[in-house]
Amino acid sequence: MSTVARGQTGFLPSVQALAGRAGAVVRAWPWWFQVTVLYFAARLASACTFMAAALHQGPNPWFPAKPDYWSFINIWDARWYGRIVTDGYPSILPTDAAGNVQENAWAFYPLFPVLARGLSGLTGLAPAASLTIVAMLSGWAAALVVYVLFRHKASHTPALWGVAFFAAFPVAAVLQVPYAEPLSLLLLAAALLLVVRRQYLWAIPVVVLLCLSRPVGVPFAAMLGLLLLRHLWAWAGSAKSGGREQEGTHSKGDLAALTALTVVGGAMALAWPAAAWAATGDMRAYTKTETVWRGEDLVPFKPWFDTGVDLFGPVLGILAPFVFVALFGALLFLAPVRQLGVELRLWCACYMGYLVVFLHPQTSTFRMLLPLFPLALGAVLVSRSRAYRWTVLVMFLLLQIVWIVWLWAWAQLPGGGDYPP
Repeated sequence: MSTVARGQTGFLPSVQALAGRAGAVVRAWPWWFQVTVLYFAARLASACTFMAAALHQGPNPWFPAKPDYWSFINIWDARWYGRIVTDGYPSILPTDAAGNVQENAWAFYPLFPVLARGLSGLTGLAPAASLTIVAMLSGWAAALVVYVLFRHKASHTPALWGVAFFAAFPVAAVLQVPYAEPLSLLLLAAALLLVVRRQYLWAIPVVVLLCLSRPVGVPFAAMLGLLLLRHLWAWAGSAKSGGREQEGTHSKGDLAALTALTVVGGAMALAWPAAAWAATGDMRAYTKTETVWRGEDLVPFKPWFDTGVDLFGPVLGILAPFVFVALFGALLFLAPVRQLGVELRLWCACYMGYLVVFLHPQTSTFRMLLPLFPLALGAVLVSRSRAYRWTVLVMFLLLQIVWIVWLWAWAQLPGGGDYPP
């Protein structure tokens, strides 16, 4: 009995000692290697879920049942990007017999397929392979930049946990499929980092590319405009107090650079709709194309109230969008989120505002929440408890399974089609 007891008592300390030594080894790694290992571990977990879901994939519009991993991740919008790589954008908007615009490539921004086309031209790879490589490398680079951004707001450990939340978020599986999200998030994180550092002139080319990656130019320009007004107000207050600059006040040079960035951001927010107009001769080519998927014309705010009524009825449904906006606004003033600083909180507010004004709420809305990734650090800062952080991480990974099986895998609805991821 005593021998067993001694063995049992010695077992736990041995495991703890081994874990401690392993932790010391990991902590000795450079930050970029820690982020890389963490990010690819998350992508491996997502890949396992994709492969398991593929085994249960039945007949679908793209390939036979039970596809391999690479075929399974090259569906939905990935097929549109592949078509753009090979065929480009149409000069005439496709219409039906009644003259209604049909689904076409103008809904998809050009930077991602242009990079993939360049890679295909250099290597001879098929468009699907080039798109996948660009997406995967962009997701990895995004994780590295996100860590650097988070380090401006927190120490190493919470910043690393913030990357873990970002990499494991329920829709983070999209970071390894041929979608434009990984590239756009890389550019968004880089642009936010440069704004936080007040390197506004360096941010100009990044913002130009960001506005050609996905439709995030409008909220980013709105954020820059509000930030500029805030710093102009602070500068004016400083001037009134006798020119004594307070800590954090922008100089005239900073204000000029931020003004230039704001002007460029505002112009580039309209660049893609303008390009669609120039190529097709139709001033509303982009908005007509975008609204094809929602089945009705673009009316600001209205889709949120329609969805609210569908979900909660005619009374609560009208109130639901107001409650949602109020709760999100309150979230931005919680102590852990306030630690993110003005720029990141302002970005989250402007982006959510943009979604409320223009988005048609549907299953794709979950994916469109990824640009709110700064809130991942806020979620980490809620508690220093390891139990809390591991619980959130595991919950995110479990919800990834739900997202992939429910939305990525295709299963025809009774009325035809399927919910888009």
